Amino acid sequence: MDNDGRAPGEPRPVFPSALIAALSAAPETAAFECEGRQVTRAAVLDLIAAGVHGLRAAALGPGRTLALRTGVTPEGFALQIAAHLLGCRVIGLRPGLTPGQLAHVLASGVDAVLTDAASDDDSDLVKAAGDLPLLRTRVDLLSTTPAPGSYRADPAALVARGRPDDIALITLTSGSTGTPKGVERTYRSYTQEWAWQPAGWTPQVRALAADYGRFLLFGTLTSGVMFKHLGFCLMSGGTAVIPAAPFRFPDVLESHRPTALLLTVPRLHQILDELRDRTVDTSSLRAVQVAGSPLTPHRLHEAVTRLGRAVYTGYGQTEAGLLTVLSSDDIAERGAAVLDSVGRAWAHVHISVRDDKGAEVPTGTTGEIWVRTPATLARYWEDKQETREVLTADGWVRTRDLGHLDAQGFLRLTGRSREVVIVNAVVYYTGPVERVLADHPDVDTAHVVGAPDERTGEAAHAFVVAAQGRTPDLGALRALVADRLGEAGVPATITLVPEVPVAPSGKPDKRRLLAEYGPGAAG
Repeated sequence: MDNDGRAPGEPRPVFPSALIAALSAAPETAAFECEGRQVTRAAVLDLIAAGVHGLRAAALGPGRTLALRTGVTPEGFALQIAAHLLGCRVIGLRPGLTPGQLAHVLASGVDAVLTDAASDDDSDLVKAAGDLPLLRTRVDLLSTTPAPGSYRADPAALVARGRPDDIALITLTSGSTGTPKGVERTYRSYTQEWAWQPAGWTPQVRALAADYGRFLLFGTLTSGVMFKHLGFCLMSGGTAVIPAAPFRFPDVLESHRPTALLLTVPRLHQILDELRDRTVDTSSLRAVQVAGSPLTPHRLHEAVTRLGRAVYTGYGQTEAGLLTVLSSDDIAERGAAVLDSVGRAWAHVHISVRDDKGAEVPTGTTGEIWVRTPATLARYWEDKQETREVLTADGWVRTRDLGHLDAQGFLRLTGRSREVVIVNAVVYYTGPVERVLADHPDVDTAHVVGAPDERTGEAAHAFVVAAQGRTPDLGALRALVADRLGEAGVPATITLVPEVPVAPSGKPDKRRLLAEYGPGAAG
């Protein structure tokens, strides 16, 4: 028998069955500490069961699609889990979607929309939803607080009904392509993913789980990585701590005493900058996961110096989940030699570095990073071409990132084979921004390039050549990008240049553009 009671070869119960079992095993333990109130695991199960009944009454079930915009609350999480128990295809409507992007998403086979808004004050979503059924968290699904322990009276409500090969969740990307790109993952994928399956935890994962007693939860649950780490906290017996807004880093670390949290690189920079000038008690921290964009060796060293052995960094993608981890133990053992790496393969992840023909290259040789993991995407939403380019027939994901492995298995990233910029841990594609800028009548050509940025991890910088006889208004260009792609797609700088340097290949030399005309360039 496996350590979860299964016979050899017997499939695991479908996602989120393992979560329901974990919550049921310790019903009186706090699952959430939300703005000072304790929400037990039994209370979360009550909310989930109530959500199942409400969503089922709205004709939602296996294969049906629910788009949801909910806050970082126990109720929001419970309703998403309820949708998954019913086997729904869930699309999280991340913050910052423009009206046009919302309309595009909701016109793509969505059956109902779930919102926290109690009235039509959520006007952009109401307008985009049109004739779609609009379900309101407090009005339609949780109008009354479920009776304590009510989930026990209806155990069938907590039985997972998802079909393994159906899509469980679509995670939307930045939308910088004009319409958001979505990564689709199946119920089978989530059933097998490390965070949601204690039965398959390696010693390395179990050691990390012990540090998740109090996980600081903030931001948005539409973030695939935040949703995963919340699940990992609950699966490991921990409590998710939701601070009241507004709160401030690093003070929230002293006031709420989390043992674990997930940080973007810019947020880490902010914390480190503050800790240089004043003392804040961070002694509760046991696991600080830093992700989303490259972390320079000197900043990583500073983080370990100030926050101790709690610091982890690594490398991952929405398409394949967490891929590598570099821990403070690695740094303590190997010193500066690994500060420029992103660590070694995480649980159940296989990494292969290959040339442009798909053949593996020798250790130490740079190539494209290919990965295989149970958390692999099924496909890109409504993009067969992109799916064919990234997902191989035998289950490998082409990350389109470049790097090399050393003899000890540490991975070092050296660049990207695709034109993207990672701003505040969100991937933005430069091509659509270039096309929008070049569409302005005062612009001849436009080029966008990313550069390291202490505040946002990376920043996008645009360079435009004026159309003959014209002088572009840079404010108007920024407004155009904001209108087409959303505020988050607007480059950090837009610079008018007389011409674009050309590389020996005959292509525009973006690195020279940045060096000659970018922020900090001489003259």
